[in-house]
Amino acid sequence: MSLTAAELVRADQEHLIHPLHHPVDNASTVIYVRGRGAVVQDIDGHEYIDGLSGLWNVNVGHGRAELAEAAAAQMKELAYFSGFVGSSNIPSILLAERLLELTDHTMQAVFLTSGGAEANESAFKTARFYWKARGQPGKVKIIARDQAYHGLTLQTMSATGMGPGYWKMFEPRVPGFVHIQTCYPYRYQGAKPGESVGQAAARELEEAILREGPDTVAAFVGEPIHGAGGVFYPTEDYWPRVREVCTRHDVLLIDDEIITGFGRTGRWFGLSHWNVTPDILSFAKGVTSGYLPLGGIMVTRAIKEVMDSVEPDDRWMHAYTNSGHPTCCAVALKNIEILQRERLGENAAKMGARLQAGLQAALGDQPSTGDIRGGKGLLAAVEFVEDRATKKNFAKDLRFAARLKAEMMRRGVITRTRPALGAHPAQGDILFFAPPLVVSEAEIDRLVGAARDAVEVVLSAVGSSTVSR
Repeated sequence: MSLTAAELVRADQEHLIHPLHHPVDNASTVIYVRGRGAVVQDIDGHEYIDGLSGLWNVNVGHGRAELAEAAAAQMKELAYFSGFVGSSNIPSILLAERLLELTDHTMQAVFLTSGGAEANESAFKTARFYWKARGQPGKVKIIARDQAYHGLTLQTMSATGMGPGYWKMFEPRVPGFVHIQTCYPYRYQGAKPGESVGQAAARELEEAILREGPDTVAAFVGEPIHGAGGVFYPTEDYWPRVREVCTRHDVLLIDDEIITGFGRTGRWFGLSHWNVTPDILSFAKGVTSGYLPLGGIMVTRAIKEVMDSVEPDDRWMHAYTNSGHPTCCAVALKNIEILQRERLGENAAKMGARLQAGLQAALGDQPSTGDIRGGKGLLAAVEFVEDRATKKNFAKDLRFAARLKAEMMRRGVITRTRPALGAHPAQGDILFFAPPLVVSEAEIDRLVGAARDAVEVVLSAVGSSTVSR
């Protein structure tokens, strides 16, 4: 017996707990039923451009029969078996080899998880393990950045720096996590005369390491380009300086590529834009384009050798049931094949340039456009302010971001917005763009047109609200 759309919505509201759950945000549930390329369709037949690739992850686009076939073929042979030490399977071995090739073998070994939070959890634990095995058990702290998103398990939540909303109902946080400013050129505070924002932000990292004590700091973690926090693009001098600081003070560099990996920025991995090699690289999302859950970490030869050299009683005692899941690995292999065969990284770079130019043309002269960010693949954002000269943000009760998201959807575009958290230097209201890497020129132009029209409507409404106060 099939349920009607209304019955499905009611069942969803009563029985399904969603991520970031609250019924106030679930009053008008949209149920999606199919997708093709960069377009998805809801249960009522309405079509939308997927402006955020599902959740930054459907890189090869929706409706890829090849990926379904790869999953089915593997399931018919061996759907699952434990990947705990002493047993293995062919897809996980082949995937590990392929992933290391994508790093030009700067990485040596791979551990597989079910998703991004598990990947970063594994990265943090591995950093601590490494220093304990090296005879420096006091090196346990992780330095993260404001506006970072690294997951919402208890430890990764403690690294996530997107404001108290993610913390307050789950505290106390895991101790040993330190936050510093990120390289946010539009709003960074504290750069010295003659110092670039990248130089200042890297200096702030070094000062934090020295303040905490290098003998207490295990690692620094960062996204090459922030994702959920606001798509903050660093200055070109930032990441090379961060690498130098970490090396100078014996601090591991954890590169969170969960959003920026697998062609999203026009390259296999985002940090390669700056020719920087991390010590640990975490990945998820685009590795399977979201068709099945998969994530993991890659580590350098130095870390792998330490893992292999400890006594059995001191082994790397970390595990997940689904580590090396054969079906997920088979899908990842086919997904990487598609990305490479169709040169989707190149298309991401081309379409990203078109998106950036379109946003500049459509919104660059708008008085409430504070900052337009993009230029490295299909990862862009526009930050809006009430006053461009002072960077004053819109008041919270105006609900600028929420209104903008709703207007985009009315124009057939699904995306995400982030509301301003307070006065400058807190970020303003942000509109995100991260469509599938298969997106066409016409679809990019529709995204830009929808944004232009939606912004005009919202600014008109917000202006009326301001006048009526």
